[in-house]
Amino acid sequence: MRALILLGLVGFAAQLVDGSLGMAYGVTSTTLLLAIGTNAAAASATVHLAEIGTTLVSGLSHWRFGNVDWKVVAKIGVPGAVGAFAGATFLSSLSTEVAAPVMSIILLVLGAYILVRFTALGLPRGNLGKPLRKRFLAPLGLLAGFVDSTGGGGWGPVGTPAILASGRLAPRKVIGSIDASEFLVAIAASIGFFVGLGSENINFSWVVVLLIGGVIAAPIAAWLVRHIPPRILGSSVGGIIVLTNARTLLRSDWIDASSSVQTVAYVIIAAIWAAAIAYSVREYRRDKANESVEGVESELRRKTGDTEEETASA
Repeated sequence: MRALILLGLVGFAAQLVDGSLGMAYGVTSTTLLLAIGTNAAAASATVHLAEIGTTLVSGLSHWRFGNVDWKVVAKIGVPGAVGAFAGATFLSSLSTEVAAPVMSIILLVLGAYILVRFTALGLPRGNLGKPLRKRFLAPLGLLAGFVDSTGGGGWGPVGTPAILASGRLAPRKVIGSIDASEFLVAIAASIGFFVGLGSENINFSWVVVLLIGGVIAAPIAAWLVRHIPPRILGSSVGGIIVLTNARTLLRSDWIDASSSVQTVAYVIIAAIWAAAIAYSVREYRRDKANESVEGVESELRRKTGDTEEETASA
């Protein structure tokens, strides 16, 4: 019972992060399932089954708050579904001994990407309004869908930064569109896992608990996306993912590191993580202060202009 409650809280927290940041539900949930010894393919299958419900609710919630561009959803979602199905059948064919370290490596890379991306760069906001073309979105969707299935997560970490980097869509619409299109990816991946695994290796009680936690969090996250600082959240989540998957790799048969080596590695990762969060907080506060100064200067210029016009007319 305690494990189910924990999974429910993880589903809630993971969806809260995913709906606010446009990534990390699958990565966070799969990381936990791997940490407690779940088969790699079964972990990814469990998460994707839960995501059918969470992405549906999240997509509808983002749509209600005006965060979805349906043209982007169509252009990236269908290729994403194809890639997800291919990735699911590929992962299902790997042995457990090979699949777990492979998935941990993918998750570790994605976690590091999230950590570095949001700590160093935050969210790019230039070039808004320019169209996102199918020749860019289709290959991106295919790759992101494949990584999502084989890594137990990756649709958001691959798709969201790529679209944000283009600067052609408002950040909240990037997040909403990625969350909405993930519904197609989750369905395709789940079908792929059923084809490759069957249903006997999937714990459906875990699916339900993850789903309930995610569904509760989805509308809250869709509202928070307008207010939460993504830079700080990205640094925090990225660090958790890196630390957890580094632990899995260090304890795997591939590395089998001694306890002293593991301790040193954890201390180094924790120090980098703490520094990243501190830097993100500092940069966020500096950006807010600059915005306030710019706002005051703009207001002063406006008032000065109004005064000059009144003087001229007099």
